[in-house]
Amino acid sequence: MQYGKGRYQKPMKGMIAMKFVIVGKNIEVTEGLRSAVEDKIGKLEKYFTPDTEVHVTLNVEKDRQKIEVTIPVKGNIIRSEQVSNDMYVSIDLVEEIIERQLKKYKTKLVDQKQNIEFFKQEYIDKDFMDEEDVKIIRTKKFDIKPMYPEDACVQMELLGHNFYVFCNAETEQVNVVYKRKGNTYGLIEPEI
Repeated sequence: MQYGKGRYQKPMKGMIAMKFVIVGKNIEVTEGLRSAVEDKIGKLEKYFTPDTEVHVTLNVEKDRQKIEVTIPVKGNIIRSEQVSNDMYVSIDLVEEIIERQLKKYKTKLVDQKQNIEFFKQEYIDKDFMDEEDVKIIRTKKFDIKPMYPEDACVQMELLGHNFYVFCNAETEQVNVVYKRKGNTYGLIEPEI
């Protein structure tokens, strides 16, 4: 067990399963919240091998109760965030989304052999036939012109898109700008 600066880490009671790292921002991680997270997100343990680490951030901003869950597996990150006006509702929603992701992308996750060690054999063997496969229905090709991130944001707005791929004139790397909530922008750039 580990306490300090809003962090709490402990495996689920009576199980050698998922390890939770729970952080609270603008909210105290009470026993009730911790228990709700462990109980609800703990349902996902049927998919993962023991000692899988689950990073959970609970955040309160005005009337927004947000939960972010990140489960790192080699080569991939399984992640979801949900917002509502009640933290317990957000916790319920995020578990459903992650389970849907695991079913939908099972083939992709397991086919990457480096990930196989993170999942239970039952998950690997189970066939989720009712879920849709990823289908690319349209491909676009375009020239990637060097520009600054601010110019890429303007171009994105002119096109009416939510993201824009460009070559960063400063770094000469392919970057992506995207629209965030609250009329702000984000920049994705590769690690070098």
